[in-house]
Amino acid sequence: MKIAILSQDPRLYSTRRLREAGEDQGHKVRVINYLRCYMNITSRNPTIVYNGRQLENFDAIIPRIAVSRTFYGTAVVRQFEVMGVFSPNESQAISRSRDKLRCLQILAREGIGLPVTGFAHATQDIDGLIETVGGAPLVIKLLEGTQGLGVVLAETKQAARSVIEAFRGLDANILVQEFIEEAKGADLRCFVVGDKVVAAMRRQGAPGEFRSNLHRGGSARMAKLTPEERETAIRSAQAMGLQVAGVDLLRSNNGPVVMEVNSSPGLEGIERSTEIDVAGRIIEFVAKAAKQGRSGDRIKY
Repeated sequence: MKIAILSQDPRLYSTRRLREAGEDQGHKVRVINYLRCYMNITSRNPTIVYNGRQLENFDAIIPRIAVSRTFYGTAVVRQFEVMGVFSPNESQAISRSRDKLRCLQILAREGIGLPVTGFAHATQDIDGLIETVGGAPLVIKLLEGTQGLGVVLAETKQAARSVIEAFRGLDANILVQEFIEEAKGADLRCFVVGDKVVAAMRRQGAPGEFRSNLHRGGSARMAKLTPEERETAIRSAQAMGLQVAGVDLLRSNNGPVVMEVNSSPGLEGIERSTEIDVAGRIIEFVAKAAKQGRSGDRIKY
């Protein structure tokens, strides 16, 4: 099978591991920098040109689209879809998951556990917005943030007011969420492939840090999920239309709550902390699904 990995850098751990796993399973794998592609959009013979040459026919692609390149990256993924190439994460599903507000609204529609969340554009009733999520302490997030950037813990009502006013002064879209204190700076990253959680790790924030991102000095170890946590992760990925996803959960007093659904989850932390060949599981799933001609996204909103 011919598989293309859409990635800006073949040296990245996740890209390299997917390529190695694909080749180990006997597939022909090529890394394509999607930013260097351009598209010939025609109804009879849609094509993609890469480095001045028309790309060969692929059976499947595995998108590894950077958050900052979502618009162009999903356009390239969509062109592959028009050409009839299978993708476990289709363009619409990637876009859906990258919009944090839309993601939360879809998860809420599906009845999936979430932290209490408020969203407003230019409200004059900041105190009312704060009280909507239960008051301070609370978490304020930029909609466009990633890897823990643009996330602030406001421990008092006055601090929350100051941060909200500052973000609004920059005309930034923000979410205000309740602070899950009982999580104690830890979360669960559940790696979903198809309809299964193939690996899970518990990430713990550095001392004095409420964010558990490994990029911010957090640590990780293998986690054992409860049936409810496993089901929540799978349902969340399916609600987004994603067949490969990293679902981040917090353990709250009211059960698991979803913080984020990631359409291009990194493999390094999960593979090293669990010693599970996640890349191999992804390749196995993609190869099987591509042969079956299975559509990756049936969500209509």
